[in-house]
Amino acid sequence: MRPSLEQALRQLRLSGLLSSLEVRLAEAAGNRLDHGEFLELILQDELAVRSSRQVERRVKSAMFRETKNLDEFDFMFNTSIKRKQISDLASCRFIREKADVLFLGPPGVGKSFLVQAIGHQAIKSGFLVLYRSIFDLARDFLEEQNPAQQDKMLLRYLKPDLLLIDDMGMKQLPRRSGEYLLEIIMRRHENRSTMMTSNRPLEDWAKLIGDVPAATAILDRFLQHAQIISITGKSYRLRRQTGKAEADTTTPEAATPQAGQESEAGKEPA
Repeated sequence: MRPSLEQALRQLRLSGLLSSLEVRLAEAAGNRLDHGEFLELILQDELAVRSSRQVERRVKSAMFRETKNLDEFDFMFNTSIKRKQISDLASCRFIREKADVLFLGPPGVGKSFLVQAIGHQAIKSGFLVLYRSIFDLARDFLEEQNPAQQDKMLLRYLKPDLLLIDDMGMKQLPRRSGEYLLEIIMRRHENRSTMMTSNRPLEDWAKLIGDVPAATAILDRFLQHAQIISITGKSYRLRRQTGKAEADTTTPEAATPQAGQESEAGKEPA
């Protein structure tokens, strides 16, 4: 590649095109591509790189606890989780319809895994996503006492196409948390999609929030267009940890003595 061409591509920040140009030039010569076909190929390379980088940036700004993919989830372990229902959510139709989703179920059954995986898929589909636990949300607002900073924080929660609020019900929330959650739910209602998880039934929310009117108003708006997915069964998290522990204790090194050593059972008494 001529230095002047390389410099021009760098100045234009066409790194995707730059990285594939040598291969595309050889391909064009070998397949006798016309100018239009060649131009289309190198532009597709640039667009692919930019799309990949955009996904990376959005995944980082989403602040997932863990980056999950649905193809990693074991649907066979818990039959109360319907693959078709989750796949429909991953299609992001509910985001386009500005609908909400609530996952209900005991700890460990896969709620956090699923919402993060759906959020990751939403990013790949071009949507802005923010993931926060309910405790992160409360802390974000309680630490900002300046009204201007609180308004800025509120905009951060209102901007995403999909807001994921995890861990509702783990413990009682700090005072005034219900006010902030209500403001977010009210402002996002019918404008943006919100997905929440809770391990406590809805009738417990007033006690958790510590504000009966706020809890009632939150549920009234959030549930109006919400799909409720109830999950029952054993802990998916414990199953994965147990499986890992069993695998660690059945490795060849653990199961058989090393060469030159006798097992305790095979030793002769001194």
